[in-house]
Amino acid sequence: MTPVKFRPLQFGVTRVEVRDGATSGIHYLKAEQALQDYPERMTDRLRHWAQAAPDRTLFARRTKLADGSTGDWRHVSYQEAWATARNIAQGLIDRGLNAERPVAILSENSLEHALLALGCMLAGVPFVPTSPPYSLVSVDYDKLKHVLKTVTPGLVFAQDERYAKAIAATVGDDIEVVMNSGQVAGRKVTHFAQLCAIPATDAVDQAMAATGSDTIVKFLFTSGSTKLPKAVINTNRMCCANQQQMSQSMPVLLEQPLVLVDWLPWNHTFGGNHNFGMVIYHGGTLYIDDGKPTPALIGETLRNLREIAPTVYFNVPTGYEAIANAMKTDDALRKNFLSRVKMFFYAGAALAQPIWDSLYESEEREIGERIVMTSGLGMTESGPFGLFVTNPNVRAGDLGLPTPGLELKLVDTDGKTEVRYRGPNITPGYWRAHNETTEAFDEEGFFKTGDAVKWIDETDVHLGLKFDGRIAEDFKLATGTFVSVGPLRGKIIAAGAPYIQDVVLTGLNMKEVGAMVFPTPRARELSGLPDTAPLADVLAEPAVLAHMQKVLNELAATSTGSANRIARMCLLSEPPTIDKGEITDKGSINQRSVLHHRADTVAALHDDRLHYILKPQA
Repeated sequence: MTPVKFRPLQFGVTRVEVRDGATSGIHYLKAEQALQDYPERMTDRLRHWAQAAPDRTLFARRTKLADGSTGDWRHVSYQEAWATARNIAQGLIDRGLNAERPVAILSENSLEHALLALGCMLAGVPFVPTSPPYSLVSVDYDKLKHVLKTVTPGLVFAQDERYAKAIAATVGDDIEVVMNSGQVAGRKVTHFAQLCAIPATDAVDQAMAATGSDTIVKFLFTSGSTKLPKAVINTNRMCCANQQQMSQSMPVLLEQPLVLVDWLPWNHTFGGNHNFGMVIYHGGTLYIDDGKPTPALIGETLRNLREIAPTVYFNVPTGYEAIANAMKTDDALRKNFLSRVKMFFYAGAALAQPIWDSLYESEEREIGERIVMTSGLGMTESGPFGLFVTNPNVRAGDLGLPTPGLELKLVDTDGKTEVRYRGPNITPGYWRAHNETTEAFDEEGFFKTGDAVKWIDETDVHLGLKFDGRIAEDFKLATGTFVSVGPLRGKIIAAGAPYIQDVVLTGLNMKEVGAMVFPTPRARELSGLPDTAPLADVLAEPAVLAHMQKVLNELAATSTGSANRIARMCLLSEPPTIDKGEITDKGSINQRSVLHHRADTVAALHDDRLHYILKPQA
C-alpha cells in the first residue's frame, strides 16, 4: 500500500507535561514548549507593518455594484489603514468615548467595519461587533436590545440603510449614529467619511501609549446557547497572547506572507479574533469574502477562490462540502485554490468522512498530495485558540494539545471529563455580570468550558485529546443510562451526509433515544420534486423517507446499546430560527432551545403520533 503523502506542514506542539491533581479525577496538562514574548497591544503590530510594508494590502473587498453583484477588488494598504484609523481614533477621542460608552457596530464584514475597529483600538475605545441577524433577521430585536442595554454604547455604526429599521427600534436619540451609507428617518446621521476625515493629532499617539495589556479591545457576545448572550471582555493581553500562541502552534503562519480569503463573521471570535487578528499580527492580507456556505452565496466564494490563492484556509464543514463538490468538475478552482495553500482548518461542527475523502481525491488529482485538514478547540472566552492537532493524520473530533502558555485542567464528572482553561488568553470575565463571571471560574482560577474531552489514545498522551460533546447537552434515559449527545449527533450527521444538516436528540427520562433531523437543501434532490415544492412535501416523498430509513438502519446495525441506538426518527420541515434561540450565531444547533420550543413534536415522536416516524428495521 502506497503511503499517503501530505504537503509538508510543521506542528509546533507535539509534547505535553501531565500531572495528577491532589484530588482523584483531576489532571493538569500543558505544552512542554513555553510561550514566547508577545506585544503589549495589537496596535503595536499594526504600526510595525505600516512602517515595514506600507504598500502591502491589509484588507480587500469587492465593490458592490448597482445590480447587487460584486465587481473588482478595492484594496486598503497598511499605510492607508494606519492613517485612516488614526483619523477615526481622533474622532472617537473628541467624542469622549470609553469602556462605559463604547462603539457598537451593526455591520457584516466590510472595509469600513475593519477601519473603525482599528480606530477604536488606537483610541483605546472598546468596540462591539454585533451579529447582523440581530438587526436583519430578527423581528423583535430582543437580542439587539439586550446587547445595547448591556454595553450602553456612546456611538452606533451601521453599514447601510438595511440597518435603519433596527436602529429606529432600538437606539435612543441620545446616541450618535454613524452610517457608511443611507439614513434613518427622523434623526441626524453622521456619515462615516466625516469620521475618516478628522485630522489626527498627538492625542492619538497619547491615547495609544495609554493603552496596555489590560485595556479592553472589544466586547464579543457569546452565542447565547443556554441563556441570553453575555459580553465577553477581550483585552490586549488576550488578543496578543493568543496570536503568539497560534504562531507557535502553527509555524506555517511564519513561512510565507499570509493570505486569507475569508467570510467568517467578525462578530464571532473565529472570524473576528482568530483570523482578523492573525492577519494584523503577521502582516498578512485578508480578502473579505462576501460569499457564504449557502446555495445562494457559495458561488461568490468559489469565484474568489478561483482568483485569489490563500496560503491557509479556514471554513466550517458546510463550506468545505460545497468546495469539495465544486472541485470535482471545476478545473480552474482546483488549480488556483490548491496552488499554495499549506493548511486547511475546520471548526464549528463535525466534518463528515465523505467530505474529507472528496477533498483528498481532488488534491491528489491536482497536486499529487494531500493538504492537512487541521482542527482544534476554543471558545469566545479563550481568545479563541486553545488546542490544536499534533500530526497530519487527523480524524473527525480530534482536538490535539494545548497551545503554549495555556494550562488545561481535566475534571472527571458524571462519567465525562470536562476541560478547563487557565492562561493569558483567557477572558477576565463578562462585562457587567459579576455573578456569571464568578460562576464561570473554579477555585483555582480555571475557566469552566462545559466541553467534554477524552484521550485520542490513553497509552500516548502526546497525541492529545478528542471532543466528547457538551456536558450540558447530555441527558439520562429513564433507565438511568447517560446519552452522550455530541458524539452521537456527529455520527448521525456523518451517516446521513450530504442530506442531514443537523440533529437534535430526544429521550430525556424516556426509554429510548429519538432524533429530530434538520435536512440540508440537497434532500430535494432525492425527492424528484421541483425546487418550489414546500419542504414538508419534499420530506414526505417515499424516496426521501426510504433514504433516511436506510441511514437509520445502518446506524442501528452499529449501535451497542440503548444510549447510542436511535429508536425513532422524524424529519423537520421548519428550520431552526435565531429568534427563538434554536441556532447560535455561529450556526450551531442549540439542543436545549430546540427541545423547549418543539416540546409538542418531541412528545408526539415518542407517543407515535407523528404522521411519519422512522424506526430501525431488522
